[in-house]
Amino acid sequence: MRLSASLLAILPLTIAAQQQKPLGENIQSWFEKAKSYIPNAASAPIASTAAKAAASNVVPLTKDNWQSILTPSTSDPFQGPESWMVFFSGENKTCYGKCAELEQAWNESAALLAADPSAPKLAYVNCDRQAILCATWAAGPPTIWHIQLPVVQADQSKPATTIRIVGLNTTTTTARDIVQIHTEKMYEKRPVYEGALHPFDGWVAKYGLLTPLGYTMFAFANVPSWAFMIGISMFSRYIMSKRVGGPQQQVNQAQRSAPLGGAPPANEPAR
Repeated sequence: MRLSASLLAILPLTIAAQQQKPLGENIQSWFEKAKSYIPNAASAPIASTAAKAAASNVVPLTKDNWQSILTPSTSDPFQGPESWMVFFSGENKTCYGKCAELEQAWNESAALLAADPSAPKLAYVNCDRQAILCATWAAGPPTIWHIQLPVVQADQSKPATTIRIVGLNTTTTTARDIVQIHTEKMYEKRPVYEGALHPFDGWVAKYGLLTPLGYTMFAFANVPSWAFMIGISMFSRYIMSKRVGGPQQQVNQAQRSAPLGGAPPANEPAR
């Protein structure tokens, strides 16, 4: 408990002492000072403290609440866009069991970003538990989506919602790397996400088809591969039978309509 209290206490004190330094340098010094207070044997308590800090600063997104949460908190048209960082993680099914260390790094970065008044809001999605939401967004772990939500202007027009997707390495990404997405504006090195499946501005969303498409993609993703093979096999057999059976049926029909012998038809002269 003393160790956890010491770690949390140094963050505001360090900020007050280093207000004149750039934020990126402050973040780096926080890490170095924090390391001096953390012995190797105390990693578990620190991870627990970071997880508790993240729980209070990070909003979990679901298929039912994301549209109500990811909205600007102000209606002032003179305010700039509201920034969010959404961490897409997973477990054995979607992240193949490789996201555990990233989860810890995310929790530590959330605790550090909580001390920065200019930091974006944070949200979290577990694609194993929120598979439909991930299918709706066409998102997968491990990634961080940096989203800038615009405010409706005085003329009721709404600028485009800017999304940039930052991929994470499951073995090398640290809390410092995640913090620098904001402090160093690393997200600006990624292209702006555009297209039909844009969850805010894509034509699928504008026509209200985002959720139905998400359920459809989720259903297809859960169909076993052997079921697809059986369906393809049956369809190909049906097509081949139509191709081969068509000419053969015409021959059989002509043979059935031909006379079997005896007197010729009345309209044909006798030979």
